[in-house]
Amino acid sequence: MKNILNDFDPNKNAVINPTDLVRRREDMPKIAVTCFSRATFDRMLDAFGGQKVTIRSLANLDITVYETLYKDAKVALFLSPVGAPACALLLEDIFALGVEKVVMFGTCGVLDKSIEDCSIIIPTSAVRDEGTSYHYVPATDEIKVNPKYTGEFIELLDGFGCSYSEGKTWTTDAFYRETPDKMKARKSQGCICVDMECSAVAAVARFRGKEVFQFFYAADNLDADQWDMRSLDNRDKLDEKDKVSLLAMELAVKIEKESYDG
Repeated sequence: MKNILNDFDPNKNAVINPTDLVRRREDMPKIAVTCFSRATFDRMLDAFGGQKVTIRSLANLDITVYETLYKDAKVALFLSPVGAPACALLLEDIFALGVEKVVMFGTCGVLDKSIEDCSIIIPTSAVRDEGTSYHYVPATDEIKVNPKYTGEFIELLDGFGCSYSEGKTWTTDAFYRETPDKMKARKSQGCICVDMECSAVAAVARFRGKEVFQFFYAADNLDADQWDMRSLDNRDKLDEKDKVSLLAMELAVKIEKESYDG
């Protein structure tokens, strides 16, 4: 029997399309920054400011989209929901509003204990252990991530004196089903971290012809006899996490300037 995840349909005209529910805004910023932690996002609004642009309703969740001016660049700010399906749905709406490029960041679990807590991880590809991406690109075990702007981001990291790692991530829908055997299998595939959205986000961006740059900051450690939460709690290492937000904003401005200059 054929695996249903192999049943990819490239038809961009679906029964329900983003443009059926979202009205494009001509004044919408072309670049956006988003994260997954509400605490981090609230501190971003305090630090960078933001005026409400619109509210997107995801069935039982309302997401406010803001606009701020940072270093003379208009940047949209929004909080992404956790999990591939909801994250992809909101991203579709954001693109339909008029955003062309997104910088997305959040925590990840590390599968290599040598990766320091709160250090930056740049995913190069993602193992597709979720269901959403298979509706956007044909079935494969992995998908390439961050085809653009890695060099620009590394320049920023070097300028800020930030340590970082590059490697493959394991994207899974099931937080409580990251079993020891699965973790070992993903490590054998070359994964250095685990997340819940990366492969789906990359697939949506590719399907819609948009650009998303994703990066993580290391949180809990799975590469140990017992799970180590490290700085996963939103109350830990706030200075380091605020520095990550600043990196995202700096990259957004850099991308926007390059687009304008081009």
